[in-house]
Amino acid sequence: MLTAEKTIEVRYAETDQMGVVYHANYLIWMEIGRTSLIEEMGFRYAEMEDAGILAPVMDVNISYKTPVRYGQKAVIRTWMDHYDGLRTHYAYEIVTEDGQVAATGLTKHVCVKKENFRPISVKKYFPEWHEACEQHKKQAVGSSGIK
Repeated sequence: MLTAEKTIEVRYAETDQMGVVYHANYLIWMEIGRTSLIEEMGFRYAEMEDAGILAPVMDVNISYKTPVRYGQKAVIRTWMDHYDGLRTHYAYEIVTEDGQVAATGLTKHVCVKKENFRPISVKKYFPEWHEACEQHKKQAVGSSGIK
């Protein structure tokens, strides 16, 4: 399983009146993490969009653990938690510079045609992406002898 790491320096504009990163900014950070993972796999979302395919978010879940504040750094760890050729789930762990888990999250996506939002088979449209996703996704417990 491939895990991408991206360091973020918290900017003042990302914080609320308490000096804590505003909750919605974690969604932006998760997108940065997802893009980093895809780039580490050797691909770009823009290539998919140029081909008329989009990957909208179907569901998002974030659990906040400890605050991240202005002036700190945070590391976004991202991995592919699930992939079945149609749906992709990305998992996230956002960690403070002193190693505390600040937030965890999961986003669920499906690839669709831009003109009608009908789901597509990644294997059919992007066989190289499919192979990379199969290679880098989290393995199910019990497969390959992992317990």
